[in-house]
Amino acid sequence: MIIKKFTAKTEKEAIDNARKELGEGVVVMNVKPVKNKGLFAFLKTPMVEVTVALEEESEKYTAAVSAINNVIASSQNKEKEEPEKKTPVIETVEKRDSAIEEKLDSLQSLLEQQLQKPEEGKKEEIKEEKTVEEPKEESETDKFMHLLHDTMLENEVDEKYAREIIDEIELINKPNIPFDYALANIYQKMILKFGKPSGIEPAANGGIKLVFFIGPTGVGKTTTIAKIASKFRVDEKKKVALLTADTYRIAAAEQLRTYANILEVPFRVIYTVEEISKALEDFKGYDYIMIDTAGHSHQNSTQKDNMRNIIHSVDDIVEKEVHLVLSATTKYRDLISIADSYKEMADYKLIFTKLDETTTLGNLLNLRLYTGASLSYVTHGQNVPDDIEDFNPQKTVKRLLGGKN
Repeated sequence: MIIKKFTAKTEKEAIDNARKELGEGVVVMNVKPVKNKGLFAFLKTPMVEVTVALEEESEKYTAAVSAINNVIASSQNKEKEEPEKKTPVIETVEKRDSAIEEKLDSLQSLLEQQLQKPEEGKKEEIKEEKTVEEPKEESETDKFMHLLHDTMLENEVDEKYAREIIDEIELINKPNIPFDYALANIYQKMILKFGKPSGIEPAANGGIKLVFFIGPTGVGKTTTIAKIASKFRVDEKKKVALLTADTYRIAAAEQLRTYANILEVPFRVIYTVEEISKALEDFKGYDYIMIDTAGHSHQNSTQKDNMRNIIHSVDDIVEKEVHLVLSATTKYRDLISIADSYKEMADYKLIFTKLDETTTLGNLLNLRLYTGASLSYVTHGQNVPDDIEDFNPQKTVKRLLGGKN
């Protein structure tokens, strides 16, 4: 497989350049903005970098498969020799191309074992029900793709998206390719669908970044804010202020006040749009102002209107981000309703909580594809600040395909 990067002013232009050089068969693997460097970087035209892949001739599949098997075997041997040392999580998209095989771990052998199970149960049926015209036998790759499809459904990936992923892979796969190579393709495709994680970034102009946290009741929004504030305050030594617009629940405000006291950061309850403006003035030397909002029902139109006014009161005044906090245990149908409701307020990124309370992560992919919103963080417990991490697409895809952490 040939992998090459192209840089241009737009994503379309970069892809067109790739197709001119490598042909129409290129597959887009990653798209990211390129930060201009130098004193006058802000005056330069923003650029986009597109990474594409092109499958080589069929005889080269054997070498690719051999490389995958060697890396998997090497990884397994290393784990046996040094059980206390874990393979580090790959945190950057740039490293993915060279280390994807390591992320597969023993997933290949696990799926191979599952693939053999249904065949054992079919042997007796074939003996008893011999027909004149036997149906065409599926190839090993076809059986493998069906197994991956069923595994995604078991992990509660919506049927629409599971079928879409399998169809896309079948279009680029060549006949009778080894299924471990097909696994590598589907693994990469799903990582691309998740996209690059998008956590909270500093304000582009070096000023204050205002961060709103929205979401329904009971998802752990206040605790999540405390975890993120702790990360910036303790680990990165940033100046953080905590505000709450949740005037409906006294307990929520007191909980955030307690966290603020522990972190030794300012805390304030805001009731009006004017009080947000006052906070911006008082904390103008700070890096982040994080605002908790009322965790009301997403069906309450009055409270939604109030929240919309607060969020948009700072438009054209200060740089802001909005994060929709959701529980991974919520039913997909309810998540769709919630996502649609909050989309009326503002564009947002997604934070999923309570990953430790569910065995399936399909809703993370479902909501990512349904909303188009980037994922920023996930939480997996109540401990502040430990039980939170940047969203990791590699780890999530591995679980969706039947692997383990």
